[in-house]
Amino acid sequence: MGTELSRIEVSFLAAEAYEMAIGGNRLRVDQPAEAGGTGTAPTPTELFIASLASCVAFYAGRYLTRHGYSRTGLAVTAGYEFAPDRPARVGAIRLSMKVPTDLPEERWPALAAVASHCTVHNTLDKPPAVDLELT
Repeated sequence: MGTELSRIEVSFLAAEAYEMAIGGNRLRVDQPAEAGGTGTAPTPTELFIASLASCVAFYAGRYLTRHGYSRTGLAVTAGYEFAPDRPARVGAIRLSMKVPTDLPEERWPALAAVASHCTVHNTLDKPPAVDLELT
């Protein structure tokens, strides 16, 4: 690849827990007890879904501000289920957005169009190449 990639480093902590260094931030993931973890942090899959939901909320919020509407009350709820077959993956995601009360209903389709084209959603629609290198 011709350009420098943004970097996130993930390091083993204990049992099924890992810590991610993202810029100057630290974030943990874990697995539930039934999967060998301690349930002290979200799972990687939960963070994946949260990433989509928060990206949609961000784009929606920017739309609202750009058009002079309040972000108060804006909320995105995400639900997901695993695919029943292999390989292991998320099979369905459902997003629901609570729209601020000052946004007229005739503006809802434009809000939905902007929010559904956030970076994470676009990435799901056009998946990137993923390479794994062992060092």
